[in-house]
Formats: sequence, structure tokens, C-alpha cells
Amino acid sequence: MEIDDKILERLEEWQQKEGSLPEILKFYRDLLRIQVGAQASIPSPRPEKTTSEIGAQVREGIPLLEWNALPVDWSIFQDLFQAVVTTISEHTNAAAESLREVASNTSLLQEATRAWYEGSPLSQWADAHGIADELLAAAIHGAIKPFLVVQAKALEGLVPQELWRRGYCPICGGKPDFAFLSKGQEHDSGFLSNGGGARWLLCSRCDSKWLFQRLQCPYCNNQKHDALAYFTDDSELYRLYICKRCKSYLKAIDLRRTESEILLPLERVLTVDMDRQGQEEGYRAGWASTAPDEQQ
Repeated sequence: MEIDDKILERLEEWQQKEGSLPEILKFYRDLLRIQVGAQASIPSPRPEKTTSEIGAQVREGIPLLEWNALPVDWSIFQDLFQAVVTTISEHTNAAAESLREVASNTSLLQEATRAWYEGSPLSQWADAHGIADELLAAAIHGAIKPFLVVQAKALEGLVPQELWRRGYCPICGGKPDFAFLSKGQEHDSGFLSNGGGARWLLCSRCDSKWLFQRLQCPYCNNQKHDALAYFTDDSELYRLYICKRCKSYLKAIDLRRTESEILLPLERVLTVDMDRQGQEEGYRAGWASTAPDEQQ
């Protein structure tokens, strides 16, 4: 089964067992259903670049999916955007009508989506319609994610991991919002870590995974050990990495400490208490912050 289908199945089992789901999981489930349904109508791409061309691009630190290389069917995208807006309005007090005004203007929506994808501010579109930048960004991400996931599935396996090791996604250039320590014995930064546990990052936009240094902040490149730390729970299953330099945090799970199947995208939502912990300690989610970014 595809991982998204497994997530939906697990949430269904949870609801049947408990009688209901927490509101945040209901919202996540409803949004995921829309995205999974859309993936079926998006054709899987055939990589147009050779292995050597991909290797050269990776060496230069250029993500494989630059904006001009991302095929988006805008009619599908607009329908997705409307569906995402409806779901947001059903679960929050968001200004749905203002978001629908954005959706009705194809050229505006394309411009705003490109700006979001390339990391530019959304203020000119959000302010003009009286909505928060974060809300517009969330709606755009919800609608474009199926396109990104379909592309990522086709491209992720082509990335030579040993050549990347950057703090942004090798597929779409997105920031990581989750990490995991693997059960294997991968080489990490040239060293074999004790008992395995190489650190991999998970892209906040397309769900791609890539290998990264354990002792480095992916948001500001800080490698000073006295400015890096992590909190953990009693079971030591989860970690909250913090960087004292850019004041960002990154959630993670140690797969060496569980035999259960872990569905990484679902862990983002199941670990919302870790977000509260990080914020209470004075840190911010690195993937959503404007912390110094020296990677690109």
C-alpha cells in the first residue's frame, strides 16, 4: 500500500476504536483524502534527465524540480485549491470567501503559487484580499502537494544521497519539518555512528527523504556543538532538536527504538505537543521560520 493509504487506514481504525478523532486529525484526514484522490488524475512523470545530468545538478546543489520543471495542470490545481479551502473553512474560522476570490483568478493564483514555491513573500496577494500570509501559503501547499508527491515518487530514488547533504530538499527545495534516525548502519558525515542512527530529513512540501549530518542545523548550517542540543521523552523515542544560533527546532523520531511501522507524514501531526514544547522554550519551527538560511 502507498503510505498515504496506510495513514488513512490507520486513522479509520483509530476512529472505529476510539469513537472519534481529535479535531486536528480530522482536518488532516479530510485534507489527505482530497490529495490522495487527486494523485490518481496526475500522470506519473518519466525522468527526462540522465543519471549523469542528475548527478551534476545534485553536485551544484540545485533541486531537481525547479519551478519551470514542475508540470502543473492548472484546472486540476484550481479545483484542488477550492476543495482545500472548503476543508479549511470546515475545520477553522478562516476567511474562506477571500481565499475563493484568489482561486477564481487563474493568473493571480499562478503568480502566488510560484512566489510560494520559490520562497518569496505572499504579502502582495494576501494583503489585497485581507487574509494572512500563512493561510494563503497553507491553501497553496494543500493544493500543490499532490503534484509534488507524484514527482517526488519518481525522482527521489535517483538522488545520490552521498552528494547532497544539504538543509533543503533535493527534489523541490523545501525545508525539512521532521527527521528520523534510521535503524541501519549508514555512514553519516564520514563516520559510522554508534549503533546506526544516521539522520534523515523529511521535506515539508513533497515528503521526500534525504540524508543529513547529525551535528548540524539544517536551517542555518550551524555546526558548533555547544549551540546544538536536543530534548527527548522518557522512552527516548522522540527528539526535539534545537539550534541556539537561529532559535529553530526540528522534530524527530528514533526508529531504532521501535519495531512498529512508523508512517512519517502522520508523525508530523501526532507530535503537535512537541511543537508546543519547542515554542514554550523560545524556539520556532525551522521549516516555517525566516531563520538565517545559508544553504542556497
